[in-house]
Amino acid sequence: MKIKLMHELLRKYNGFFKKYRNVILFNKNLIISGIAAFFTGAIFTQLYAQQEGNNLLNAVVTLSVEYGVYIPLFAILFYRDNKYRYFDPVTGKNNLKKVRSDLKKLFAVFSISEIIYSVSKIYIHYYFLGQTVEPYEASMAASLAAWAIFLISINTSVKAVKLFRK
Repeated sequence: MKIKLMHELLRKYNGFFKKYRNVILFNKNLIISGIAAFFTGAIFTQLYAQQEGNNLLNAVVTLSVEYGVYIPLFAILFYRDNKYRYFDPVTGKNNLKKVRSDLKKLFAVFSISEIIYSVSKIYIHYYFLGQTVEPYEASMAASLAAWAIFLISINTSVKAVKLFRK
């Protein structure tokens, strides 16, 4: 009886993973690149605060540094997980039409979500820096709050543009 139950659970788990594989991998890539940007931003904002006392400039420059880590890393991870989608087995070449289509969808999805992330991150970061919170703590708290908002908006947008439609 227990073995049957285990097999049934495994079958359901495999079905769930197959159904949502692309979305799961997409979010994995967001989280990995986000973690790298998160720690880079925390270190950078602390070092920058020791050199420059302008809190708004600190928040904006830190955001730029985070994007410098986040975007290239996400692009590499996304392509690695999805390169099979762009390969045409008949011709043996990349399907440029599919690449262009997905790039347009990704651009639309990220444009909206990144504006939401950027505004909330700068506002929260600036607010905490004004509250005499340590700069690295302000950066981390702002990133976590902005990421929660970002993840909701980007996943909603991915579904809306049907990026992973079968």
